[in-house]
Amino acid sequence: HEMIRLLILLNICWSSSCPNSNKGDAGCTGSRGPQGLKGDKGEYGKLGPKGDVGPSGSPGEKGHGGERGQTGKRGPKGYAGPPGVQGAPGLKGHPGVHGKMGHPGKHGPSGLPGRKGEKGQKGDCKEKKGDKGELGLQGLDGENGDKGEKGDLGEKGHCGVPGERGERGEKGEGGIKGEKGSKGEKGDLGPAGVMGPLGPKGNPGSKGARGASGKKGSRGIKGSKGDNSKVRRSAFSAGLSKPFPPPNIPIKFDKILYNDQEDYNPSTGKFNCSIPGAYVFAYHMTIRGRPARISIVAQNKKIVKTRETLYGQEIDQASFLIILKLNAGDQVWLEVGRDWNGIYVSAEDDSIFTGFLFQNVHGSQCRI
Repeated sequence: HEMIRLLILLNICWSSSCPNSNKGDAGCTGSRGPQGLKGDKGEYGKLGPKGDVGPSGSPGEKGHGGERGQTGKRGPKGYAGPPGVQGAPGLKGHPGVHGKMGHPGKHGPSGLPGRKGEKGQKGDCKEKKGDKGELGLQGLDGENGDKGEKGDLGEKGHCGVPGERGERGEKGEGGIKGEKGSKGEKGDLGPAGVMGPLGPKGNPGSKGARGASGKKGSRGIKGSKGDNSKVRRSAFSAGLSKPFPPPNIPIKFDKILYNDQEDYNPSTGKFNCSIPGAYVFAYHMTIRGRPARISIVAQNKKIVKTRETLYGQEIDQASFLIILKLNAGDQVWLEVGRDWNGIYVSAEDDSIFTGFLFQNVHGSQCRI
């Protein structure tokens, strides 16, 4: 390109220096010179007119996926498609949260009367018989009935007890001998003679019928009082003077009702066994305002635990009885649990703890 430009420039200078010269014939085309250096990039030309649409080219290879475009505006709602095939039932869901109770609906119109039901089966008559009612007022005397028929002849009564034999009378004075009379008639049977000597033992007879029961004999004379100075006793009974005792320690029943042997200590609330044997222990408690859990403690163990559940201002009673075998030196007392100490006392209500020796180790029962 530089060479071409140089030749064009020389031709222009030659033409200007010789304006009157005739134009010569074109010379022979010279040989193609060497390729010039690459020129500078020219300016962009104006946009030419739009050409005709060329023939469609063969489809090119599938290009790589472009970057995801921005989300377009939501299009109008499409028409509902045909219903799909029913799917398999899903797993059972968790129970939903219980909703709030709705407002009661309006009272609906009364329905048509139903058909008459069938007759029910006959009920069982196995219920317990009711309590006997109170005795009614005495009714008026009825009219005299007709005379009854003559009854049958009663059975023959038992033979009476034979009477005692009378005493023999005194001998009379001798009378004058009379004339011999004619033979008289046979006289009446005379009185029984004196019993003769016992004869020889006869053969045993057959067993007779059982005789009638004899009358009850008279009560015998009361015997003399026995000696009971050797019987040992042990018993007590005590009440509570203040309600709601403290928990987990012996309850101090300090209102003594009986404690002659002094085996119960009201300052500690404990019974001390001095005579080994079987003892009966019982309590009767008034419960109010709170529940109560009562334990019987013996030999440092909670032998029995009971409870009475009660709240508010209601009043109830709790009772218990037990027999325990104790050795000398054993101790027995009552306890209540924490927040379960509803044992109550007042001027009208009592709570009592009682115990006594029932049988000592020798097997003899003891009387209080």
